[in-house]
Amino acid sequence: MAEAYSSLAKPTILVVEDEAPLLTLLRYNLEKQGFRVEEAADGQEALLRVSEARPDLVLLDWMLPALSGIEVCRQLRRRPGTRDLPIIMVTARTEDQDAVRALDTGADDYIAKPFAMDALLARIRALLRRSGGAATKGAISYRDLSMDQDAHRVTRNGRALHLGPTEYRLLEFFLSHPGRVFTREQLLDAVWGRDIHVEPRTVDVHIRRLRKAINGPGEIDLIRTVRSAGYALDAEGH
Repeated sequence: MAEAYSSLAKPTILVVEDEAPLLTLLRYNLEKQGFRVEEAADGQEALLRVSEARPDLVLLDWMLPALSGIEVCRQLRRRPGTRDLPIIMVTARTEDQDAVRALDTGADDYIAKPFAMDALLARIRALLRRSGGAATKGAISYRDLSMDQDAHRVTRNGRALHLGPTEYRLLEFFLSHPGRVFTREQLLDAVWGRDIHVEPRTVDVHIRRLRKAINGPGEIDLIRTVRSAGYALDAEGH
């Protein structure tokens, strides 16, 4: 079991869940690990809570009364202040297309019910690491794409880009290894972590989101897909 967070640096998690017993269980386990927990029982309340005080992460149930988790996620991604807010979708759906839909809507990760609490905690910690930025490292760039790791800011041709935490970590990894081809499994290990079980197709969804974020109209696609191999940050290979 990983160490709990100290009282000086408690990340706040907004748990959006309408099942009272599960909400109680989640609060108990999250607080036990040093997290500060806020609650919302439906989608409208979740949007209100985020507007009042932005949490560090949202644990968002798919099936909610009135406003679904998918719609909550979509609305949060439309808002400038929450477009990069870490979101984990909790779903009772187990079909692959449902997981992909959750990611396409803007969720950074998903976990299916019933889940092991250790697995959920591992995903939360991994996503908070990805969204927290790196220690002082300076700037890295490739062609007209630049990342200021200290300010957690990405630009292309001077244009500010808005990336979710997972897309940010993917791009950071690519920028640190330009031109090199990585398999989906290598990207999963580097960005998600070896202790997190994520389907390889999840990489494809986030690569698609990264492409959409960094490639503007008329600009060269900086992400190269290598058939049967993986992906690379390589404009020359197109």
